Amino acid sequence: MGHLLVVESWVGAMSALLPRAVREGGHRFTFLTRDLHHYLRTTPAGTVHPLLAAENVLTTETNDVPALLAHVSRLHDTFGFDGVLTSCDYYLGTVARVAAHLGLPGAAPEAVERAYRKDLARAALRRAGVPGPEFAVAQGWAETVTAAEEIGYPLVVKPVDLCAGMHVRRVDDTAGLRAAFDALAEFPVNARRQHRVPLILLEELLTGPEVSVETVTSAGVTTVVGVTGKRLAGAPWFVESGHLFPADLPPEVGRAAADTAVAALAAVGLDHGVAHTELRLTAAGPRVVEINPRPAGNQITELIRRVTGIDIPMAYAQLALGEQPDLTPTDTGVRSAAIAFLLPPRAGTVAEITGVDRVTADPRVVDHSHRPAGHRTDDANSNNSYLGHVTTVDTTGPGALDVAEDLVAGLDVRYADELTGIPA
Repeated sequence: MGHLLVVESWVGAMSALLPRAVREGGHRFTFLTRDLHHYLRTTPAGTVHPLLAAENVLTTETNDVPALLAHVSRLHDTFGFDGVLTSCDYYLGTVARVAAHLGLPGAAPEAVERAYRKDLARAALRRAGVPGPEFAVAQGWAETVTAAEEIGYPLVVKPVDLCAGMHVRRVDDTAGLRAAFDALAEFPVNARRQHRVPLILLEELLTGPEVSVETVTSAGVTTVVGVTGKRLAGAPWFVESGHLFPADLPPEVGRAAADTAVAALAAVGLDHGVAHTELRLTAAGPRVVEINPRPAGNQITELIRRVTGIDIPMAYAQLALGEQPDLTPTDTGVRSAAIAFLLPPRAGTVAEITGVDRVTADPRVVDHSHRPAGHRTDDANSNNSYLGHVTTVDTTGPGALDVAEDLVAGLDVRYADELTGIPA
């Protein structure tokens, strides 16, 4: 039985899926965080917090990497860790450095940081000839507007070091560019109190369906677990509104997407770990959107498990322990699985969400959730905006996402100001 050190986590689905996978794999974990309250305040009423499964819950400053390395060395002397991991993008590089410092399994820290940092990934992909959009990296308004004019509108503006689609938007002119630039300038620190890299990534706007390729890499050999189809909404934002596994694609298109993703991982030097690589299927072929050197979020790993039996969070933990995961698919009887998300129609305070009875009565629904009354929501501008979800399975074909989207479309969000006449 291995002992994993888990350094920070997300508070969404993976915060529960990863501890579950560690336990079911016969292992145990110690959880290390700089702010325990960050996790406790997000526990839904009446649920068991996943951190209760931890053998130890410890606190220290995880944003000071040199001090963290020294502290973890002392913890290692006491607890004898066999591996280290995180499910939080903002600590992927930190964990890679901890693993290297302790002599534990993991990818090279430089490769992980190259994959996670969007600007570094773009440069590596360009050097390797892996197809992607035209792009430029800028700092300051003068550089940004010059780069935008060289690429041409419309284009996509991105921060280089945020996730969940935060501050990623389409811009069509200089006014939109200025709004995007100012919004990023007003967001100098991320949700974990880390100072952001003050760079802006500008990219050619790619058109075509979006997919993600889910992979597991061990000793430099990458196994493609499958390709996930994705839906986007919320223009000018790029909010993920749904996922389908496996993607409903012609076989040759799926193979081309998978081959491009594998080439992207090689380009950044990621030779160990789990990755979730997003691509656009353009008329000229697959183009890499971004590389995420960790398991997919938004419960995509659960869709994969329902269809293939492959447990990617468990594989992630096994790789951190130096074990070789079993990636052999099994016939689960499910031909497709999907998740669709309920996006807020506008900002406001939720009074109620109706139509849930239709969701609970449908036998194809395997999981669902919705926000309670009193939840305050902003506009749908990132993957942090969801008001709920519906997960479905199809035992006959690729129809799971159509069902999930239909059920979500039947949900009605009612706001407090609609009931009271008083602005929320």
